[in-house]
Amino acid sequence: MSLQNRAIGGYFELELPKGPGLYYPDTLKYQSARAAFVALLQYKKPRCVWMPYYVCNSMLTPMAYLGIDVKFYSINLKFEISSQVDLRSNDLLLYVNYFGVCSSYEDELLSKYGNERVVFDHSQAFFSQPKDCLATLYSPRKFFGVPDGGLLVTNLPLKEPEEIDMSSIHRTEHLLKRLAGEPEDGYSSYQKAEKSLDDLSPKRMSLLTQRVLESIDYSSVLQRRNKNFNKLRDSLCGSNKLEVSAVDNEGPMLYPYVPDGTSCKVKSELINLRCYVASYWPECTERGSEVERFLAKNLLALPCDQRLGDSDILMELRYVSRILS
Repeated sequence: MSLQNRAIGGYFELELPKGPGLYYPDTLKYQSARAAFVALLQYKKPRCVWMPYYVCNSMLTPMAYLGIDVKFYSINLKFEISSQVDLRSNDLLLYVNYFGVCSSYEDELLSKYGNERVVFDHSQAFFSQPKDCLATLYSPRKFFGVPDGGLLVTNLPLKEPEEIDMSSIHRTEHLLKRLAGEPEDGYSSYQKAEKSLDDLSPKRMSLLTQRVLESIDYSSVLQRRNKNFNKLRDSLCGSNKLEVSAVDNEGPMLYPYVPDGTSCKVKSELINLRCYVASYWPECTERGSEVERFLAKNLLALPCDQRLGDSDILMELRYVSRILS
């Protein structure tokens, strides 16, 4: 908007601090990571996309939307590719940086498959810097209180869509309800907001979402996530069936934990205690190898986000210890 058209006075907008700006300023901004993926696929027109069995069904919809073939690969308990990937000419490979703890393994994949055909999905790894690959996808709402938004980092000459997503305002109810009350109050609104992002036609990120993202103190968020993650790991790594290293600057989404015992029971009891552990991903019990089904049934996604202080992490650890004892 030009200075001549800038409004002066009148009622106030929602008060937001003036932050440092976008964490990734030189990115293409869309209404969701899925829509960003669609834009990439529309440009590249691959014959086939290799996807992990262990992935959310929603990340398979871009290929269905565009009529592109999908082939699957398996992973092991280190979240590394464990099955043969026959990457042919005009194929792409997508790898998920699971929970933000797989950044070092991405370098191995680039050495093996080359950087021109590898797409990294950083929906769960917002603070993991983009590699020298074909493209990197980000989903800020997995880390921050924004209604939508997706980022695409690529050297390809793509342009942001002309059409701006105008639906963000209708996806804010759950954010406001949680701010003003309890998480249970806005859960149905959250589900409705997520459903509204099923429209994969690429649109430019809304001004609302961009403004909120510009206001975030990213350095403090990163510091708190690292501290919380490492505290959980230090206390639980001895009983974790997954090999998860301490982090330095990754700001993980959560701490992935597979304890001895019945994880389903632990998960339900944690939720009863209002420690909300998400499921990643129940639909994977119907596909993939034993590992994918094992992770879908047994992985506990322990929260370590920036809202949690030291006392919250200690309480979370007490809950886990009490349930497992």
